[in-house]
Amino acid sequence: MPLINPEELARLTDLVLAASFVLSALAGALIHRGHFCTMGAISDWVLMRDATRLRQWALAMATAILGFGAMSWAGWVSPLQTIYASSQLSWLSAVVGGALFGIGMVMASGCSSKSLVRLGAGNLKSLVVLMAMAVVAMASMRGLTAVWRVNHLDPVSWDLVHGPFVGQWVSAFWGLSLPQGMGLSAWVVATVLLVWVVRERSFNTASNWFTGAGLGLLVVCMWWVSGVLGFVPEHPETLDPVFLTTHSARMEAMSFTAPVAYWMDAFMYFSDGTKRLTLGMASALGVLFGACVSALTQGSFRWEGFTHRADLVQHLLGGSLMGLGGVLAMGCTFGQGLSGMSTLSLGSFLAVLGIFAGSFSALQWQMRQS
Repeated sequence: MPLINPEELARLTDLVLAASFVLSALAGALIHRGHFCTMGAISDWVLMRDATRLRQWALAMATAILGFGAMSWAGWVSPLQTIYASSQLSWLSAVVGGALFGIGMVMASGCSSKSLVRLGAGNLKSLVVLMAMAVVAMASMRGLTAVWRVNHLDPVSWDLVHGPFVGQWVSAFWGLSLPQGMGLSAWVVATVLLVWVVRERSFNTASNWFTGAGLGLLVVCMWWVSGVLGFVPEHPETLDPVFLTTHSARMEAMSFTAPVAYWMDAFMYFSDGTKRLTLGMASALGVLFGACVSALTQGSFRWEGFTHRADLVQHLLGGSLMGLGGVLAMGCTFGQGLSGMSTLSLGSFLAVLGIFAGSFSALQWQMRQS
């Protein structure tokens, strides 16, 4: 007997989408008000040796890691059911994709989440960035560049004997259960990050802590929505377990590169009858809405556009690199940097390393050109 009837399933699906939208709207408002930006954090450190926003980012990551580790310890969720679970680590795709994304976000004046926030505040440059990113991301998933990706980059991989998560390796070496290994590794990594965060006393303001910890907590809440609220042990039609509204049919949290591409795909091909609203699409729309409301209530909403051709070309190229890189790395600064890192995925470590290396190189190049 099915555990849920079709009417209840439809209501639960709507609830999951609504919760995803609300959580992401809060994230959009927090990013806007707290000036949270991965590219800005790296830029501040490279140009001014100011690590304030980098500590904001580390605080968000530590909070997300602790939250996911606690849910894993309690048995609410399992990393093996997430989108990051794979026995093969396509390390070349992760590193190259991360580096391309990092270069792109410097050229585009922000990553995919920041572009959504800037668009919500009236910046039309970000609309151009998001459109370029969406087109190239879709091509990288299903088009010409997808063939190149599948044939030449993805096959370059490592076999992960103990699995793709740090918690699995800790469990294997220390003879622990997976929940215990996930909880222990999360506690250790988060503690190291938090020690670095609190070392700088000037960071300890309400705004910094509210922004960093708040965004990390929202990522944890999204995991709960996707993996607990949206989990149906027995679908009434297929009788299989299912995670409602996720594109991958696995647990997902916040990520924005592919969802923006799915919006463009739905806009262009909605009439074919196969398109459906997913958790990621609701999240992208939520961030845009939250940033817009924040900007309007703050009185900072301003229409902005390009003033010269070189700026347009740079942003087009930046968006294109983010679209390609985000698909290769299987996520953006949120998809891999916060959501992926919260699971302590080895692939996420490589992708984030690539993002930081790419953005650092692009900033160094810009400095030499100026």
